[in-house]
Amino acid sequence: MKKKAIRFIVMMGIVSLLADITYEGARSITGPYLAILGASGAAVGIVVGLGELIGYGIRVVSGYAADRTRAYWVFTFIGYTINLLAVPLLALAGNWQTAAILIVLERLGKGLRTPARDAMLSFAAKRVGRGFGFGLHEALDQIGALTGPLIMAAVLFYQQHYQVAFACLAIPALGALGMLTAARISFPRPHEMEIEPKKLDTSGFSRKFWTYVLGASLVGAGFVDFALLAYHFQKSAVLSPVWIPLFYAMAMAIDGIAALWMGKVFDVKGISLLASVTAIASLFAPLIFFGGFWAILAGMLLWGIGMGAQESIMRSYVAVIIPASKRASAYGILYLGFGLFWFLGSSAIGYLYDNWLSGAVAFSMLAQIAGAALYLVVKRY
Repeated sequence: MKKKAIRFIVMMGIVSLLADITYEGARSITGPYLAILGASGAAVGIVVGLGELIGYGIRVVSGYAADRTRAYWVFTFIGYTINLLAVPLLALAGNWQTAAILIVLERLGKGLRTPARDAMLSFAAKRVGRGFGFGLHEALDQIGALTGPLIMAAVLFYQQHYQVAFACLAIPALGALGMLTAARISFPRPHEMEIEPKKLDTSGFSRKFWTYVLGASLVGAGFVDFALLAYHFQKSAVLSPVWIPLFYAMAMAIDGIAALWMGKVFDVKGISLLASVTAIASLFAPLIFFGGFWAILAGMLLWGIGMGAQESIMRSYVAVIIPASKRASAYGILYLGFGLFWFLGSSAIGYLYDNWLSGAVAFSMLAQIAGAALYLVVKRY
């Protein structure tokens, strides 16, 4: 059963690898693209924040429905289809408002499929270690997140047209849907990899869980989306257009390496690791917004480490404290809080960026440090 679980995680990791080439490749250039189309810093902050709000908010509904129906694959397929096909359509956007709609649709699709997919991964991860299972998936995921921006950098270097870059992303999008179909055929009932004792559980979620959700949400409020970082690079001319996706690719590589390492350590150290990493990673904000080339490089390394913690350990801990029968719902609630605070935080940071840069940096750091403090509170329950 352990080999079967690893095979499932790897197959879903390849789906995520190809999907990340698609939407992380796009994400590496959407900030400059919106700037070229005429959007302001506040507009960029609102667009990316709204996309995350809708994408995370829908996870409560899709997560609850997935738990009730166990139609994990249905929600996963619908979500991936919307998530992936919205990206190459950005090549046809003639103004920033149209591009904004497609960016939001991409996030909506991701929101629809994530709780069901994460629940399926958690069933398999039970066999190999929660942290390791999610860390392995995230590491594969980040190979795509590294490759996508590199492809975008190459296309921009040779073609210098954003529309061509977005159109190229149709290829990995179709590949991801093909691999997802293969995974569905090979593992039609992934929930059977984790068998719980049959018992009636009518209790709600614990205070420990709700405190954890609040901590994660505060981290989301302070974690600056790369679209705004890239917008800053474009507007301040501190990096050339080709360097922007390359820096993002580097951050994604660090994300994947850190996720795999942190996943293994998490299985031993627990939530204390998440608190420490979150606090340290918050230093990316002053390095990126106040620094030159080398400070930005260091800041992007920390940003990648922080992202890796969110994508691996944050998901792993839910699988530790929530039973399988409620796990998709728990992921949905976690992502709703995270997305709501991400929207509010992104909007605030975008506004502060236009009017008071130091305030934007302070807000980012304080929100993340407050979230790390709540993680330590969770440990005491």
